[in-house]
Amino acid sequence: MRPSMSSLDDVLALSALDQARLLRARTVSSEELTRACLDRIARHDGRFGSFVQVMPRRALASARRKDRVLAKTAATELPPLFGVPIGVKDLNMVRGTFTRAGSRAYRYFLSPVDDTSARKIREAGFVILGKLATSELGAMPVTETDLHPPARNPWDVGRTPGGSSGGSGAAVAAGLLPLAHGSDGAGSIRIPSSFCHLFGIKPSRGRVEDVLGRPDRDALPTCGPLARTVEDAAALLDVLAGITVGKPHWAPPPPKPFLELSRVPPRPLRIRFTTLSPLATTTPEVKDAVTRVLRVLEGMGHAVEEGPPPEATLDEFLPLWQRLIGNVLVVSESVLQPVTRWLHEAGKKLSDAEVTAQQHRLAARILAWFGDADVWVTPTVAGPPPEIGAWKGLPPREAFEQAAHLGAFTALYNVSGQPASSVPAGVSRDGHPIGVQLAGRVNEDALVLALSRELEGAMPWRDRRAPTAVGRG
Repeated sequence: MRPSMSSLDDVLALSALDQARLLRARTVSSEELTRACLDRIARHDGRFGSFVQVMPRRALASARRKDRVLAKTAATELPPLFGVPIGVKDLNMVRGTFTRAGSRAYRYFLSPVDDTSARKIREAGFVILGKLATSELGAMPVTETDLHPPARNPWDVGRTPGGSSGGSGAAVAAGLLPLAHGSDGAGSIRIPSSFCHLFGIKPSRGRVEDVLGRPDRDALPTCGPLARTVEDAAALLDVLAGITVGKPHWAPPPPKPFLELSRVPPRPLRIRFTTLSPLATTTPEVKDAVTRVLRVLEGMGHAVEEGPPPEATLDEFLPLWQRLIGNVLVVSESVLQPVTRWLHEAGKKLSDAEVTAQQHRLAARILAWFGDADVWVTPTVAGPPPEIGAWKGLPPREAFEQAAHLGAFTALYNVSGQPASSVPAGVSRDGHPIGVQLAGRVNEDALVLALSRELEGAMPWRDRRAPTAVGRG
């Protein structure tokens, strides 16, 4: 007997890895999972705006192919997440789909190929359901573009899920997907993870290959996972980083897959923390969430000590961001949103050499501040998710400056190239999720994952679902 819709709801509430185990046991088929997710998207995503393109016929054909492979292949020969549905952020090219990057400048761009991340996702056996909403060119930490309605937070649909991976965060938090692909240039995975009560990790620089295969020794952005569990995120990172599909990029590969390493309890660690930033004022509820996490860490035997706030200004970071946006090929700036156009125009005037030198100076200061700690703990975001349209109509620089506080604690690690995660750490009195950031030394992604998983065991967050999530128990 095949699963009923009610039992499929139970299956969709499972982690992606648990869904994959059921697929390998042939308890459920990939086509059934895919149909159930597509049905949820069709019936409910109008409230959340997480998808900008859905491909039902292509996804179902892909799922049927996966089922044929599952029927004749030993489970041990298949990638860990084979047959599981996923969405890809719309900054990334997926063959045969529109890649609009949230911009009217790319409204008609049909991708002829998969980029490096989409190729690894496809080769890992995922069923790609469609493209997930992003801010225009990934420039803002909210997902509100001129192309489509804003992405909305399933915890409070009047608020943003963050950005630029806002569609990814909204889709997973709403129960439309078990996990999602995202990318992070200044906090774009961690901010939506914090606002949507998810786990997300920005990998170390060089861990995941640049999506276009470009030299990336100084790149700010990288792709990574958003999920409900640490293990799901670790398994997707293994795919994106070439550990289980393809080959690793230039960062030193781990001795084992990150999924395995995430299950190894970390040694006693030296942990420093701060809730202070020169760029944002942390609310009392966020400070309390950090304190709760620190108490749990101390109870696990880790040494916790307060450290100074980082020293960095928005004006020091701004040229790096302007140049990143300015390097995006745009035929006509007139179709860009005001903030994106302001960043793009300024970025084109900057010298790559001067910006790279500025990044190196800032990175050296961040690494010196990080010091001899194994991990730093901070808020992911200093306050609650802003209301939809909070900065609409403001002059571009003012809008950007007001939005920039969302990345006050996250952008540091894009500059330095260090791994950093956001773990769910509670919900405010107003019902808004709060995330706490764990950052590790360069290339110590496995330690960040293991510590995050240790916290997940002590502070279970998986069963706490958004009030508007589909099929929540």
